[in-house]
Amino acid sequence: MAKAKNPGGRRMTGSKVAPAGQTVAVDAPAPKKRVSIPQFFSQVRAEGRKIVWPSRKETWITSVMVFIMVVIAAVFFWIVDTILTFASQFILAIGQ
Repeated sequence: MAKAKNPGGRRMTGSKVAPAGQTVAVDAPAPKKRVSIPQFFSQVRAEGRKIVWPSRKETWITSVMVFIMVVIAAVFFWIVDTILTFASQFILAIGQ
């Protein structure tokens, strides 16, 4: 049986357990600071300025690709639906 790998990718040779009787300290998350309303909105504006909007060309290309994929999906499901319709009609016709 293969040994489990740790996140670093190396094989673990022994178990990593704290000795008996000792506790492991874990840092508690820092309490969240309250932010005033004007400061909140200034932070929102600062984050909004970091947004990289796509160009008109990128938007056009992406829209065309979405349209093409919708057409391909519609044709695929139409073909599958047609095949399943004929198959179900054939199976039901056998019983008559």
